[in-house]
Amino acid sequence: MVCILIAYLVKTGRRDRLAPVWAGIAAAVLISMAFGAALQFGSSQLTFEAQETVGGTLSIVAVGLVTWMVFWMRRTARHLKAELHGKLDAAIAMGTFALVTTAFLAVGREGLETALFIWSAVAATDDGVRPLVGATLGLLTSVLLGWLFYRGALRINLAKFFTWTGAMLVVVAAGVLAYGVHDLQEAGLLPGLHSVAFDISSTVPKDSWYGTLLKGVFNFQPDPTVLQLVVWAGYLLPTLAWFVRPASSPAPRPAAAPTQDQPA
Repeated sequence: MVCILIAYLVKTGRRDRLAPVWAGIAAAVLISMAFGAALQFGSSQLTFEAQETVGGTLSIVAVGLVTWMVFWMRRTARHLKAELHGKLDAAIAMGTFALVTTAFLAVGREGLETALFIWSAVAATDDGVRPLVGATLGLLTSVLLGWLFYRGALRINLAKFFTWTGAMLVVVAAGVLAYGVHDLQEAGLLPGLHSVAFDISSTVPKDSWYGTLLKGVFNFQPDPTVLQLVVWAGYLLPTLAWFVRPASSPAPRPAAAPTQDQPA
């Protein structure tokens, strides 16, 4: 989104409008970082039950936001560039503040969702280093891809790109949802904490490198509860099937009925 906004301003000879865009982007990044810090340091002052309640609730909220985002991106990917251009033209006509707001909203929504999602991943793995390293590498990769996209060295089919990344996010979100349910079970808000569906801890130890990798990426748990497994499958299977379904093509318009002056 950032590279589309900047490329459009440069292409249309409005480099003087870049400063408000960068100001809006910087504000969105700072707000997202502050939100993540508030989640981390605010939750550390709570009791165990309250921490589990907050963690489980926010994990479920994060899944809802990510699910909405991937379906929105899939629906609007083909028209995203034109939509952003239209909003940018309208913001330029309204003034500098509107331009800052447009850039802020374009980045801030994803920034807040990312902060919430990363916080959930850190809480799920109980490891504050490796998830943050992965998030940093992902952000640096995004910056590099954005720069290449802006320079014209890389052409991205947004529809295919968001289809593949969106499907991956749905799988990850299913694990976050299961983890959130487990948190609420530990807080005593949901039943079945000791009803284990299966236990393969001897095959996939939690402290092994591959167990840690599966936990960090997919929130995999070798000993899930029955409720976790039901919620995971109940979210993943229909959501993924609906997401990867072929896009419906518009119905053909009915042919006009012949008139008296036209042969049937």
